[in-house]
Amino acid sequence: MPMEKTFAIIKPDACSRGIAGQVLAKIEENGFQVIAMKKLRMTKKQAEGFYAVHRGKPFFSSLTDFMSSGPCIVLVLQKENAIAAWRKLMGATNPANAEPGTIRKEFAQSMEANSVHGSDAPDTASYEIAYFFSALELCV
Repeated sequence: MPMEKTFAIIKPDACSRGIAGQVLAKIEENGFQVIAMKKLRMTKKQAEGFYAVHRGKPFFSSLTDFMSSGPCIVLVLQKENAIAAWRKLMGATNPANAEPGTIRKEFAQSMEANSVHGSDAPDTASYEIAYFFSALELCV
């Protein structure tokens, strides 16, 4: 199976609690290669653009407020079957339903403050990677 790229965010809640390093350690322990990474603080407008697919949904305003509330770390991860593997390692969106050993089970505080984001499909991963990184920033 060929190497695949996916996009991930260590969200503001994890960064503000000082657990980003623990999340990164779990990523690497699970065989992911970090091929791009940067810490940034999204503006409300940037968060709205990134989550545009959810515009009009009841949680859109709260989500974009939260994602622009503090620094986050955006990453491009690479591994065989990276999208499915990252989603499995993240765990269910609702941490109460997440499997033991997943990032959300261990670190999430709520459905919104659930520590991490990940792409759900190849098209989404391509869009999300390009939203934050140029091709020159990917260290493959």
